[in-house]
Parts: sequence; structure tokens; C-alpha cells
Amino acid sequence: MIIDAHSHVHDPVEAHVGLLDEAGVDRAVLFASRPHPERAGDLPALRREMAILDQAIGGRAGTTEGYRGAWRELDAALAVRPDRFIGFLSVPLDLEPDQIAALVEREVVGRGPHGIGELTPPPGRAGMIEPVLEAAADHGNLPVVVHGFAPTTADDLATLSALAGRYPTVPLVVSQLGGLNWMEAIELVRDTPNMYLELSTANIIFAVRLAIKEIPDRTLFGSDAPYGDPVLTRAMVERVTRPGEIRDRVLGGTFTELAGLD
Repeated sequence: MIIDAHSHVHDPVEAHVGLLDEAGVDRAVLFASRPHPERAGDLPALRREMAILDQAIGGRAGTTEGYRGAWRELDAALAVRPDRFIGFLSVPLDLEPDQIAALVEREVVGRGPHGIGELTPPPGRAGMIEPVLEAAADHGNLPVVVHGFAPTTADDLATLSALAGRYPTVPLVVSQLGGLNWMEAIELVRDTPNMYLELSTANIIFAVRLAIKEIPDRTLFGSDAPYGDPVLTRAMVERVTRPGEIRDRVLGGTFTELAGLD
């Protein structure tokens, strides 16, 4: 099974399904999203959507109530195409640990998603995800996905590695190849057995090649659609691998194991 390990809700949903069909992708991990760049028809509209994105990835995603609209969009997409999408749900990080634990139990476990993410702690404050890791451990070691591109810093990646060491049974996925800090991300993930590296948004082909070489069992194909394209990102993985077990693992086998999919 080919699985895109990183995508966001599209409007309309069937446009996303069309991209997956074109790429030969069977299923995609789907994160909730407040920005919708795919709706933008011109540069001013895109700037408005990207301003919302900047707030989200800068750790200013808003209150729990502000999340609910994005959660409803995710629920709707999953209901329309449960055969194609694998739901992950993010939670606010600026709450007390007991509140985060309650949210994970009610909104993640209670609603049925397969994991938690994409979390977006403010730059320099990756430690804010610790209550989420604790809650994930309490509920069968749910996989947790954390935003890896800017404004995430190299120090944040080191913090994530240290936190993963405290919760060694929880799969912790760093998305977007760690962004511009991809060399540090590869090293940290390689040396932290319960960490995984998702490969979307890579702008240097040998970064993907090196990541797969160093961590063949814990690298994940992802597109970050609608910001990326599953056709192109799958082609990038296939360009730097040969047909066989490693390619199969990167394109879906590893994620199938990580998320406990049948």
C-alpha cells in the first residue's frame, strides 16, 4: 500500500482524491487545517491564507474553540472518503497538562483518529509537546507528528529528540525533513529509535537520498499537500531508491506498521 504520510484537508475533498489517484497513492494521512491555499485564486488571496498559516506554525493557532472549525472540516473529509484518508488530530498546546490529557482522550481517542498532529509549538518551545506525548503513551502509544520546517529550529529538534527519549514507546514523527535543519534532523532521528522523519518539502534531492540511506526503516513518504504535490514527492523517493524492500517501506510499509493499519 502506498501511503502519503502528510497532507491537509483540501477544499473540495475530491480534488485531493484526484491528486492521490494521479500519484498512484492508496491512502493519505489527513491533518486538519485552518489555512486553505488551494482556495486562493490570486496573490492577495494567497497572502491571506499564508498569514493564517504563519499564525498556526508560529504557535498562535488560537483557542480550543478556534480548533473546532478545522476539526469539523477534518471529520467531514474523513466521512466522505474513509477509504482514502487516515485521520490525525492536533490539539492546542497552551493548556494545562490535565486539560491536554482530557482533550486527547475526548477529541482524539473518542473521535477515532489514528494519531495526533500536526503539532505546531512556537519556535524555541518544542518542550510544550510533552503533555501530548504523555497522553499518547497513556492511550496505546499513539503516533505524534510535529511540524519540522521553519520556524522550527535546530534547538527544537534537539528538544524533540530528548523528549522522545523520555517516552520511548511513543512514535514521534518530525515532518518536512526538519526543514533547513535537515542534516541535524537526520542525525537526531537516526540516533533516537522511536523517532521518524517524514520527507516532504525537501528542496535538495540528496537530502532525501541521505535520509533514506541513514534511516531506511524510519523515513516516510509525504507530500504536505496542498503545499506539495504527491506526484512529485513520490517521484523524488523513487528517484533515489531502487525497487525493493526499502522503497516499499518508505512509500507506505513503515507507516502501516507505525499506525497499526491492516
